[in-house]
Amino acid sequence: MDQQVIVKTFRENGQVTIQEGNGKNLTLLKMENWEPEMGFDWTFLLFDMFQIRTVCEPFAEVSLDVVEFASKPTIYHSPVSKVIKNAPIQDGNIRFSLIREPNWNKLLFQISQPVLSKIGYLTDQADTQTELYFPLLSPSTKEMFLGPEGDVKIVNR
Repeated sequence: MDQQVIVKTFRENGQVTIQEGNGKNLTLLKMENWEPEMGFDWTFLLFDMFQIRTVCEPFAEVSLDVVEFASKPTIYHSPVSKVIKNAPIQDGNIRFSLIREPNWNKLLFQISQPVLSKIGYLTDQADTQTELYFPLLSPSTKEMFLGPEGDVKIVNR
């Protein structure tokens, strides 16, 4: 994965589309570039636990532990931070995932901000491609609601 090209395209255009190892197009988008007509099924990608504070209401330690010790890729639905005004919010919640896979984590670290992601948003062309599989496309990916006080509910897809 040519991370420099991806980061440069993202910074210049506010978005980048990557064809990942499964052949699916993954679009990364700056939060401020999101518009409601783009749909609400976008997920914030985070590279560090501390980034949860920027997108969600403050979490209790038990909620942070659920994220920190998750053994499989997981998409969380959680109450959005009151600071965020322009984001794909549904029923007061946003979706986020802490990406641990080293190569994808390093890419997100280089972008250095929470980014929105969506599979299949732009299907006609990709800005770049990689043989690396995007972790949230794994069949073992879980989805759950995680409240700031530690309440957890499995979300059925």
